[in-house]
Amino acid sequence: MKKVVVFGPGPRFKGGIAHFTVSLCNALHDQGAEVTLVSWSRQYPSFIPRDFVDKASTGDAFEGRKIPVHYLTDFNRPGTWKKTAAFISALQPDMVVIQWAIALQGLPLGRMASCLRKLSPETEIIFDVHNVVQKEGGRPDRYFTRNALSKADTYLVHGQITIDEFRELMPEIPIEINETGSRSGNARTMIRLYHPVYDMFRSHENFDVTSEKQSLGLKRNVFLFFGFIRKYKGLHLAIEAFAEFLKSHPDSSLLIVGESFWDTVDHRSLAVKVRKLLFRFAGRILLRRKDQEKDYRPLELIQKLGIADHVVLVNKFVPNEEVHRYFQVSNAVVNFYEYATPSGVESIAYNFGKPILATPAGHFKHAIINGKNGYLAASMKISDLAQTMANCIANPISEAEVKEYASRLSWQNYAKAILNKQDS
Repeated sequence: MKKVVVFGPGPRFKGGIAHFTVSLCNALHDQGAEVTLVSWSRQYPSFIPRDFVDKASTGDAFEGRKIPVHYLTDFNRPGTWKKTAAFISALQPDMVVIQWAIALQGLPLGRMASCLRKLSPETEIIFDVHNVVQKEGGRPDRYFTRNALSKADTYLVHGQITIDEFRELMPEIPIEINETGSRSGNARTMIRLYHPVYDMFRSHENFDVTSEKQSLGLKRNVFLFFGFIRKYKGLHLAIEAFAEFLKSHPDSSLLIVGESFWDTVDHRSLAVKVRKLLFRFAGRILLRRKDQEKDYRPLELIQKLGIADHVVLVNKFVPNEEVHRYFQVSNAVVNFYEYATPSGVESIAYNFGKPILATPAGHFKHAIINGKNGYLAASMKISDLAQTMANCIANPISEAEVKEYASRLSWQNYAKAILNKQDS
């Protein structure tokens, strides 16, 4: 039995990386590994004016599995970085799988990986790389990313775009790529996998879709934007494209479900005002000007374009137990991203058999097959984005077909590759 430590945000946190970390622990456990989850206690600098804790979900993330969770690592207390490495080393794991998604975390994760290499030289250090180039951009990102990723023995990647980004950023690191999990003896191993389909969200068999649509005020055709509202996710593009589509398809609704990322705290509070001031100053150093989101207000387009009667807005964080409601009433999920790496929302959609409507950006160019798992827009033009909506209505893709496509994206095979179990 292999002993595996997974490092990433535990189930008390919001967001796709927390969901991914929990699902990975479950999958490794189910493949016979002895799994321990070591988590951040705070993932980001304390001056960031946002609440990252999931206070809404109530279910058992591990579904009865006995997987210990330790919230140890505080971004704001460097002493905890080394202590975390010592704790992990004391467990004597065969491998440590570190979730990598945010360049800013490169300092603590790089420090932890360096300490682990010294304390436990026989432990395999694996970075599960969700992206290399940050969607939000930033001048120090290259340094932070190189500082952490250079410490790995093995990399897991979810798509070709991540391989390309890695090679551009770190051309001096020799890598050998495979899809089975076999480890190279001559270079660092990069295991090309995928973003598995989330299994923590499930359709409810007796769910009354018609009644729910009436309750929410939805019309016949429903397009869903789901998840945190961030600029790179292109909600502004989705709203503008929907307004264009609506001209020829009036019996339609845009369902927007998600929390405005930078609007989760009481901005009237003095403490929050101070944090915002510090964050604004830090943003000038860490972010490119075009990537700062303080003035991003896509929801204002709803009134401006006169489509309020066709938009249903659930502008809050949705607990895991309620996610199914919004996917089950929808025809398709709109991912009109400006920049895309493998998407957690895409994975959730496949779990419900819902096709993806996407821009030809990054990962989606490789992942979306027209008529199979969604529709890919011809360009980023609003007219072409609206056409993908029309294509979806004119040529609907069945839930069975989407699920057949998604069946290859299993957590079981993902976990087997990490454990190097080549028996499937």
